[in-house]
Amino acid sequence: MSLPRVAVVGHVEWTTIARFTRVPVAGEVIHADVTWEGPAGGGGVAAVALARLAGGCSFFTSLGDDDAGRRAQEQLQSQGVQVLAGPRRGRTRLATSLIDSSGERTTTTYGPRPEPVAADPLPWADLPAYDAVFFVSGDVAAMRAARAARTLVVTSREFATVVRAGITLDALVGSLHDPAERYDLTLIPSPALAVGTDGANGGEFTVRGRPAGRYRATEPPGPTADLYGVGDTFAAALTYALGAGMDTAAALSFAAGSGSDCTTCVGPFPIAVPVA
Repeated sequence: MSLPRVAVVGHVEWTTIARFTRVPVAGEVIHADVTWEGPAGGGGVAAVALARLAGGCSFFTSLGDDDAGRRAQEQLQSQGVQVLAGPRRGRTRLATSLIDSSGERTTTTYGPRPEPVAADPLPWADLPAYDAVFFVSGDVAAMRAARAARTLVVTSREFATVVRAGITLDALVGSLHDPAERYDLTLIPSPALAVGTDGANGGEFTVRGRPAGRYRATEPPGPTADLYGVGDTFAAALTYALGAGMDTAAALSFAAGSGSDCTTCVGPFPIAVPVA
């Protein structure tokens, strides 16, 4: 069976991940050790995850014309991602994630989020030829263009864009615990699948608007390194599985396994820019 043709529409941030022993109190200065640095953010993480699964991934994004933008493009391309970037004057957005002793991350981003828009000179007309697209960020017209793919999966962080676009999704996916990822299915046409992730407890899902049960988490293959990128890796793997024609149960199990594997990596994927 041939691998599905996949794409991501979304943003990328040049991200530094550092580990500290505890969250500081107000006014305190603590030390953190940098453990990973590279192109990440929801779109960057998902694009690399999909490239690893499908042997390649097209990434519709935007990048600044600075050193971080150039390094992000080089690193993504070195990991099998075809970077299709709308040009932006100025800085690529930066981010810092601090990892505590449990592996949980707290992230700060700097500056506005540059995201792809349908007005960018990108090959939007090619999207009908894709088996699956994961939409992470972009404008309403970009989401409608992504809908032309055979399978469209959208992060629930973009629920407001889904409402404005007025389209039907193959899957909506997000965390049950992140306030930014909450959604109300009564506001949109019922997606074929809606998934709420619940970490080590697995998660719950609905099928065409009706509660359908829970799926089980997968036991990690090793100790937790950090939890950065686990949710986006899960969503990318779900996109791949649905694009490959797996049924709901198999797709959720496959995605759970990929998310579990990510917990054992330092950073969202094994390869990154070396940190001095």
